[in-house]
Amino acid sequence: MASRYWIVSLPVQSSASASASASDLWNRLRESVSRNAFDTSLYRFNVPDLRVGTLDSLLALSDDLLKSNAFIEGVSHKIRRQIDELERVSAASQGAALTVDGVPVETYVTRFAWDEGKYPTMSPLKDIVSSIHGLVAKIEDDMKVRAAEYNTVRSQLNAINRKQTGTLAVRDLSDLVKPEDIITTEHLETLLAIVPKYSQKDWLSSYETLASYVVPRSSKKLYEDNEYALYTVTLFKRVADNFKVASREKGFQMREFEYSPEAQDTRKQELQKLVQDQDAMRSSLLQWCYSSYGEVFSAWMHFCAVRVFAESILRYGLPPSFLSAVISPSTKSEKKVRSILEELCGNVQSIYWKSDDDVGVAGLGGEEAYPYVSFTINVV
Repeated sequence: MASRYWIVSLPVQSSASASASASDLWNRLRESVSRNAFDTSLYRFNVPDLRVGTLDSLLALSDDLLKSNAFIEGVSHKIRRQIDELERVSAASQGAALTVDGVPVETYVTRFAWDEGKYPTMSPLKDIVSSIHGLVAKIEDDMKVRAAEYNTVRSQLNAINRKQTGTLAVRDLSDLVKPEDIITTEHLETLLAIVPKYSQKDWLSSYETLASYVVPRSSKKLYEDNEYALYTVTLFKRVADNFKVASREKGFQMREFEYSPEAQDTRKQELQKLVQDQDAMRSSLLQWCYSSYGEVFSAWMHFCAVRVFAESILRYGLPPSFLSAVISPSTKSEKKVRSILEELCGNVQSIYWKSDDDVGVAGLGGEEAYPYVSFTINVV
């Protein structure tokens, strides 16, 4: 089931102690949400002190943030869909819970902590975003290769299974024909005829007359499906071609078949190997997807922290002084929570962020625009 979170930031009013102001604002936010929207979950979103850089670099970065966010979110969803597909076709799958750094996804979102070792805070924001984007792009490319290899084997196996389960007109006949059904001598041979189900009487009454030198009463039914019946017929080799032509003219299909135990054993071995290869590749791909999902999701949350930081600087100015939070409101509480955030924002110009019908106007990338930083992440 998908979970939806808002990641927001509110400006902290300047005072002697920024940390005290942030704590005070957090307490007021918690109290207001608890009092007016008690079914809403609220968590601190800890954004580290990142390197600000120049205003021009922040503006340039902001143009890329929405595109990068859509790309990273899209890759995480692709991996999740791949996991669902693999688990659906795997009867032995236990459907393990997704984790990020060893904890459930929801816990990682609500207890996010910046990984200084992986993303040094002294690096320029552009470098951090580029590093995150590069990591996710590499994982996406890797997934395409792995999924393509798995799907190739799966397609080969499906093609073989279709031959085993299709109608008599197309399916493999080797498992239906026994050695005793085929006569092959210096002068005689046995042909296989595919007869429409409702033309069997016609076949039995006419096959002996379709060519000379057909062995009388030699036709035997081996198998019947919903559309066709499989018959043998024994005749002299020298009239086989004439018999085939006459059979086709009456609507009977002659199937080429050569009984070969060696070839049949080879096909069985190939099928077994494909089944084993598919199971091994499915298991490997599933394990890789679980691991890679955690990597991509972790990268995505670090990206969200960068995004909150950059947008907060552009929105509230320098020095960085804001409170960021993760909110999971119920549908019925959304308006109340928005009202609380706007009230705590303390922006006297907030009326200009509204349209006439009291709905936030569309922001960049389809996000709603508010007097505070806010964007939504969907965890599937």
